[in-house]
Amino acid sequence: MPASTAPQVPPQAHQAAPAAPAPGQVQTTIHETPDDTVTPARTRAADTRALTQVLFGQLKNLQPGTAEHDRVRTALIEANLPLVRYAAARFRSRNEPMEDVVQVGTIGLINAIDRFDPERGVQFPTFAMPTVVGEIKRYFRDNVRTVHVPRRLHELWVQVTGATEDLTTAHGRSPTTAEIAERLKISEDEVLACIEAGRSYHATSLEAAQEGDGLPGLLDRLGYEDPALAGVEHRDLVRHLLVQLPEREQRILLLRYYSNLTQSQISAELGVSQMHVSRLLARSFARLRSANRIEA
Repeated sequence: MPASTAPQVPPQAHQAAPAAPAPGQVQTTIHETPDDTVTPARTRAADTRALTQVLFGQLKNLQPGTAEHDRVRTALIEANLPLVRYAAARFRSRNEPMEDVVQVGTIGLINAIDRFDPERGVQFPTFAMPTVVGEIKRYFRDNVRTVHVPRRLHELWVQVTGATEDLTTAHGRSPTTAEIAERLKISEDEVLACIEAGRSYHATSLEAAQEGDGLPGLLDRLGYEDPALAGVEHRDLVRHLLVQLPEREQRILLLRYYSNLTQSQISAELGVSQMHVSRLLARSFARLRSANRIEA
């Protein structure tokens, strides 16, 4: 074709087309993202920081107790509630209602707002986060635990947990009690006591079923006091004393107190008078009392 009649190629066509992937290879496409792209989460965080700074600027010029002061303070609390939810999310594994944890964290947020001084040059989230987390931890320590453990064991349990995570990452397996004790320079008994203290958040009901189907509760596996246990010693003592009586008196006692016969029935059974049976019983009791060293 003559050069004068050759079709005009757009500038984009001069660029080399991407080569077709070879057999067995997967073609990947890289999408470039401009550096100035800002995610919505970052935008909201920046807006919250800016709003918080403005509100604190207004708050310091207002008289505490006034309606305007309360309005600005409430606006600060509402603007920073996402900070409380973020802190509360760290305690999801505690099996506590998240609404309760957020409410406790909000108390810490209010305390941080009342104590914050913007002139110190510290960002409010940096200042408020330790207060919020501390309030939540205090709630778990003082209110959630139904089994209270010594404070030293609880604080040491935090160190044991951290050492366990570090050793697991370093060795690729769960560390032994001896390894944890060596890491923290404490005894193995203290490590075991800390582990038990860390698990003691709730008291288990004796009637609660155990894990697994068909397993009885703790109450069903506990021993009980046999009501006849108190009479074992007495029966043994009576047996020892009865053998010291004459055979006829032993029989009279057995008929009277084991067969529940009356003196008239015993007299008919033995062929003696009822008065004689009464005298034999009285004599037997006197002998038993004299031989019983316990009552003596």
